[in-house]
Amino acid sequence: MRLSLPASFRPADILAFQARDPQQLAERIDANGFAKGLLWHGAPACLRVAFQPGQVDVELEVDGPPASAGAVAGLARHVLGLDQPVDAFEAAHRHHPQLGPLLAHHAGLRVPQAATPFEALSWAVTGQQISTAAAISIRRRLIACVGVRHSGGLACYPDAAQFAAQDEAHLRSAGLSQAKADTLLRLARLVADGKLPLEAWLTTTPAEEIRERLLAIRGIGPWTVDYALLRGFAHLDGSLHGDAAVRRGLQKLLGREEKVGEAETKTWLADFAPWRALAAAHLWAAAKDT
Repeated sequence: MRLSLPASFRPADILAFQARDPQQLAERIDANGFAKGLLWHGAPACLRVAFQPGQVDVELEVDGPPASAGAVAGLARHVLGLDQPVDAFEAAHRHHPQLGPLLAHHAGLRVPQAATPFEALSWAVTGQQISTAAAISIRRRLIACVGVRHSGGLACYPDAAQFAAQDEAHLRSAGLSQAKADTLLRLARLVADGKLPLEAWLTTTPAEEIRERLLAIRGIGPWTVDYALLRGFAHLDGSLHGDAAVRRGLQKLLGREEKVGEAETKTWLADFAPWRALAAAHLWAAAKDT
């Protein structure tokens, strides 16, 4: 199918997110788009996205019953962040003395999404308190050790049922710590058993209720929840003041020599509710700018 894109849409942001793993085990990037391996209702699938001026062509190839056009459109809109209110956010804060210049420099910036809330949450667990490069390496090994592939060749990011079927030693062999392996298995089994209906929460459950339910799970803390809410549920009001890259971006924006702490970052982001996570995304971008 073909979807229209906003005039300010930035394909490079989406491609950069999908290109995190340079070995391209589960995501393959080219100049105009990407292909991503995933599980669609338990069946290996490949999402193909090709950007054109002002539009995007989307295809989902499933090794099983085909998906409906509406479901494919919903998946694409979610992954590309097409329903995020970036225009309203930029209009509200374009004159802010500090954030305003960032909004002008990164006009149209939106937050790329994981294909599913479970992918976002499990990735957040993997990345707790380690570098992005280390988390990407462990993610790659987790995908490889579960070993599901689409007929087109791409590995598929495992769903909760696939992870729940693994044993702890198998997950540890991919590089997870004991604590993270325990957390990931606990999380996957709760989702697979229907006790954490993450997909249903996408449209029916307030973010604060999701936060409360996830924080009750041993091994999942505020940073993990905020990241999962942002990347998996497109919840754009998480503070993300606990994220080191967000604090580095604010330090750079403020022109500070000394590091900016969590408390100050939380206070600074509070002015941008209900879009604090979008403001944090601009700080991420600022931290990466040379």
